[in-house]
Amino acid sequence: MCSPLQTNLVLVILLYSNFSYALSSSLFPSSCQLWGQFRLNEMHNSGDIILGGLFPVHFYSSGSYPSFTSEPQQPTCHGFYELGFRQAQTMAFAIDEINRNTNLLPNVTLGYTLYDNCNELGIGFRGVLSLASGQEDQILLDDTCTGNPPVLGIVGDSSSTASIAISSVLGLYRVPIVSYFATCSCLSDHKKYPSFFRTIPSDAFQVRAMIKILKHFAWTWAGLLISDDDYGRHAARSIQFELSLSGEGCLDYIEVLPWDKDTYELRRIVNVMKKSTAHVVIVFAYESRILNLMEEVVRQNVTGLQWMASEAWSAAAVLQTPHLMPYLGGTLGIAIRHGEIPGLREFLLKIRPNLHQNNSYGNSMVNQFWEFTFQCKFSPVPSGWLEGGGVLCTGQEDLENVYSDFLDISSLRPEYNVYKAVYALAHSLNNMLRCKPGNGHFSGNSCAALKSLEPWQLLYYLERVNFTTPFGDQVSFDENGDVIPIYDVMNWLWLPDGSTKVQNVGEVKGSVLNGEELILDENKIFWNFKSRTPPRSVCSESCPPGTHMVRRKGEPKCCFDCIPCSEGKITNKTDSFECNSCPEDFWSNPQRDHCVPKKTEFLSYHEPLGICLAATSLLGTFICAVVLGIFFYYRRTPIIRASNSELSFQLLLSLKLCFLCSLLFIGRPRLWTCQLRHAAFGISFVLCVSCILVKTMVVLAVFKASKPGGAANLKWFGAMQQRGTILFLTCIQAIICTTWLVSSSPTPHKNTQYHNDKIIYECSVGSSVGFGVLLGYIGILAFLSFLIAFLARNLPDSFNEAKLITFSMLIFCAVWVAFVPAYISSPGNHADAVEVFAILASSFGLLVALFGPKCYIMLLRPEMNTKKVIMGRGTES
Repeated sequence: MCSPLQTNLVLVILLYSNFSYALSSSLFPSSCQLWGQFRLNEMHNSGDIILGGLFPVHFYSSGSYPSFTSEPQQPTCHGFYELGFRQAQTMAFAIDEINRNTNLLPNVTLGYTLYDNCNELGIGFRGVLSLASGQEDQILLDDTCTGNPPVLGIVGDSSSTASIAISSVLGLYRVPIVSYFATCSCLSDHKKYPSFFRTIPSDAFQVRAMIKILKHFAWTWAGLLISDDDYGRHAARSIQFELSLSGEGCLDYIEVLPWDKDTYELRRIVNVMKKSTAHVVIVFAYESRILNLMEEVVRQNVTGLQWMASEAWSAAAVLQTPHLMPYLGGTLGIAIRHGEIPGLREFLLKIRPNLHQNNSYGNSMVNQFWEFTFQCKFSPVPSGWLEGGGVLCTGQEDLENVYSDFLDISSLRPEYNVYKAVYALAHSLNNMLRCKPGNGHFSGNSCAALKSLEPWQLLYYLERVNFTTPFGDQVSFDENGDVIPIYDVMNWLWLPDGSTKVQNVGEVKGSVLNGEELILDENKIFWNFKSRTPPRSVCSESCPPGTHMVRRKGEPKCCFDCIPCSEGKITNKTDSFECNSCPEDFWSNPQRDHCVPKKTEFLSYHEPLGICLAATSLLGTFICAVVLGIFFYYRRTPIIRASNSELSFQLLLSLKLCFLCSLLFIGRPRLWTCQLRHAAFGISFVLCVSCILVKTMVVLAVFKASKPGGAANLKWFGAMQQRGTILFLTCIQAIICTTWLVSSSPTPHKNTQYHNDKIIYECSVGSSVGFGVLLGYIGILAFLSFLIAFLARNLPDSFNEAKLITFSMLIFCAVWVAFVPAYISSPGNHADAVEVFAILASSFGLLVALFGPKCYIMLLRPEMNTKKVIMGRGTES
């Protein structure tokens, strides 16, 4: 079975063929006759210029399905819609007001022909064809085929689908159409619909306005329900496009509401809504579709939803019932801009039926309204009406005695758009008729003549119309035929007494410079939740600082998991999609929400280890100074003279330098300290070990000189030779250090190898070879000193200094042999501490082993400080 849309398309093709035939009849020279007439509900008023209108005066229609074997029956309309009739009366009022205005269209009377489209495309198309071609039984044409067309412009249609079909046909003939309710964004294509204009903003703006509200309340997760027509489908595409463009929201589901009351499909849709985690539901549909949906919502008792209404139902009174308000209370909706039309109520009260008109067709809109309002029938009445207690209409009933929404003009919305549409056509006509010959905009600078106006001439002026309504709204059309956009934001208030109220809580304005501007009075908004606060509607809560979003596979981008950032990376509040690495000298805090400077470590004078090592170094220097003083004081005693006093003084001075050079390893490394520390260390220790080596060799030479024929050996170990040997050995180390510093100098280095969150300040050795040669040279000298002293350890002197040198060098070598693996395996600033410890330990070892026994004798055993004791084996008595 064909769908309603397919049926309508077939009907459009047939009607278009009929319309083309009617237009082609103008080619005949005398007269032509219509094949048939459409029987439509209408209102008519004569005038010099006729404007047409299409309005939904009935909710639906019925008729037989075309069999193409007999003439189809004319459809009949049912379900009188008094607000649609009020829209038609608003057009009649606007034309009457224009006719009484001496400044607008002077000496020209506007008339109108208004048809009821019954909310049906086929009937609406019948009406527009009748408006464009006329319904006269016989059309008489003069020889020149002059005269005005039946209508110059049409106000309507209310439906986007009908407007698309009508504009596709009448656009070919450039008949101006100004819709007051068709919002489909597809109609903004002025190349495709060149004669279409509208006084209501397009859905593109409505969608952006809704997204503005979603963003305002941080609703990033919503469901979408649409009607199965151009209005709903284009709205869905626009919402998806705008959300993807802004990246600030997602749709959990998109469901299409059925045309009829399909219980199974409605139950499935409501189940989807129940299972969804989205608490906001956006609905682009007409109230008749939503009524069917709400029956199932009530049946399943689906509460806790925040409804967002499109302009098609944001002020629908039929949905604001005590039965539905527990579910729809708090609804936020985009509504057509309301306006004030002074004098409209008085005009509506003057409506009177035509007692001489049949109540089925012709000028019957008023009669049908009268029957609906007063629940009566005009003569002739249906059979059984009077017998069943029905009342006969007299035409004298008083509208003021009947409570009806028809007379409530407190919130005129579609009517205000109708009013603006009529005035837009009137101002365009006025501008066109004020044209002065020779200054016109048509060929040859001609102007349009009242007796031969063409619809396409009116289009030129309609595109450029610009006026302000008495309510203060500016009306003009852009290059797409769209009006300057503005919407009201409505809220459905459920009052304690059970009554309902739709209140204005803000507005959304369109601006060329600033885009959409949302103004909301949140204090007035009624929230249908226990908390009386806006609900939360997100698929996933925003990731806290320190975590980043990982989207869930197969789900919209608004659904994600929050994964903590790894060390050294952070996220901030503005960007939580990925973790960003901290700068080189910074590290993430424990919360991973901002970078903090990395802790810096080096062997500092302010930490306990640095203080202890510095104090020990100064203590060693002080002890060397004390020992030097003691030696200087006892310099003439046998023990000092026997131990080569000059070399002892040199050795003490070199030990002081060894103790002091350890201070260069404490404190924040600088370029000069890195270069100086190893050079000072290497030269000081070579000087020290050279003194010991020479001292050992002198001891051995003196012993050999005491033997027969050994005196010749002493000539090689005089004072000058001793000094020269020490200087020569030290210069070798100085050359090694200089070569190292010149070729690959040690430099300060920020080491993050051991700890990512710390910066270890250290001195890189530059050249490992240079450092190895420096240590190796010290080791060679130390080993020679140890070897010679070891060979001389059994000399027969009672005070044999060779034993002391052997013991001291044993300590020295043991310390530095242990130093190498300890230095290599020590992390960061501990390597400096190990090197300082090795310097201090070896220095103290030499100081104590070489000078301790002598100081002991000089200070505590002076009786042993004699030549006899030094040379013999006993003590003096």
